[in-house]
Amino acid sequence: MAPPHFLLVTFPAQGHINPSLQFAKRLLYVGAHVTFATAIHACRRMAESKSFSAGLSFASFSDGYDDGSETLSDLIASNHENGRRFSGVFYTTFLPWVADVARSHGIPSTLVWIQPATVLDFYYYYVHGYGDLIRSTGDNPSVPIQLPGLPPLMACDIPSFCNAKNEHNFSFPLLRRHFEILLEEANPRVLANTFDALEPEAIRAIGKFKVIGIGPLIPSAFLDGQDPSDTSFGGDLFKSLSGYIEWLDTKPKASVIYLSFGSISVLSKPQKEEMARALIETGRPFLWVIQESGKAESDEDRLSFKEELEKLGMIVPRCSQVEVLSHPSVGCFVTHCGWNSTLESLVCRMPVVAFPQWSDQQTNAKLVVDVWRTGVKVTPNKQGLVESGEMRRCLELVVGDGEEGEEMRRNAQKFRELAREAVKEGGSSDKNLRAFVDAVREASE
Repeated sequence: MAPPHFLLVTFPAQGHINPSLQFAKRLLYVGAHVTFATAIHACRRMAESKSFSAGLSFASFSDGYDDGSETLSDLIASNHENGRRFSGVFYTTFLPWVADVARSHGIPSTLVWIQPATVLDFYYYYVHGYGDLIRSTGDNPSVPIQLPGLPPLMACDIPSFCNAKNEHNFSFPLLRRHFEILLEEANPRVLANTFDALEPEAIRAIGKFKVIGIGPLIPSAFLDGQDPSDTSFGGDLFKSLSGYIEWLDTKPKASVIYLSFGSISVLSKPQKEEMARALIETGRPFLWVIQESGKAESDEDRLSFKEELEKLGMIVPRCSQVEVLSHPSVGCFVTHCGWNSTLESLVCRMPVVAFPQWSDQQTNAKLVVDVWRTGVKVTPNKQGLVESGEMRRCLELVVGDGEEGEEMRRNAQKFRELAREAVKEGGSSDKNLRAFVDAVREASE
């Protein structure tokens, strides 16, 4: 019997590409072939890598909506003509048009949700019956929202796309379209980058479609160890450029504060100044990722405390995050709480200081602090700035010797073990994915 051949289409942002690549590798592991498609500029970078396995090929589509649909349709048609019909199409968040293209070719499609099931549920409720209740939180920010299967959420915990004042709320029609497509299907299913023991209630909260946990989609070398060569994308290049691993090797166990805010979020100059002051006052070694803007650093952009900072820690433009988080010298992660970073903190048993910015990050921070209890969240002042004293308070809670820090570390260790259990052979995520692929295989016979 020929192995099933899947087309996996992902949005061309790093936060989508990383888990999608891991998902592709999981599909290879269970005996499928995968064609990985994304926008041209992102695909070119990945195809140059020599770290991918047999059975995985790459394709690209235009960044434009109309051109992208046409290019993807041509790809499906040409594969069919050459006797390599796709058994199914997977697509990530913000690409609902891919489902329409797959349907036009008579191929089943499945949404791969790269955020927590809790956020998927929240968006569903927002569209189906709870929109007025959620919108009213702007008038009553101190009153919690109680939605079925979810923890109580305050106004500060909800995804920013549901805030009418948010400049990114143009994304919401795409989310609405995802649900329209799901509810048009006879057997709607969503594959989610989570696992059963992490979000047991959220996975089962919506009866209209089935959410299937297949995560965490983290490189095998840092999770189950089945493939030691499966490390983070671009990690070797980052290490050779910065030398941060050698620097970490010189530091005591659990002594380093690691700070990173993802590939999109950018802190303001005043916020970086407050952060720098807190690090100096804390007096602990740190590794801080500050992305380069591509322009020469001006006097206005330069941090005031650069000399003091250089004595304590190291500032790099990028790094292999999962390798840093798994390093024994790292003891705290200051994070924007993007979902990939959140899962990586759990897999690497790393307690966090949650510093959410936008999108799903506020909700992820809520889960970290109040549900899993693996971190503490910063509180901004009335101007939205997290002052150095508040930052220092949170850092000391996490890396200090108090009971709060000990509890966070214990809980992080617990979820690391649960994550490893989920992805190992016979674990919940492994069984879920195998059952899904088997069902596709049977349907295509």
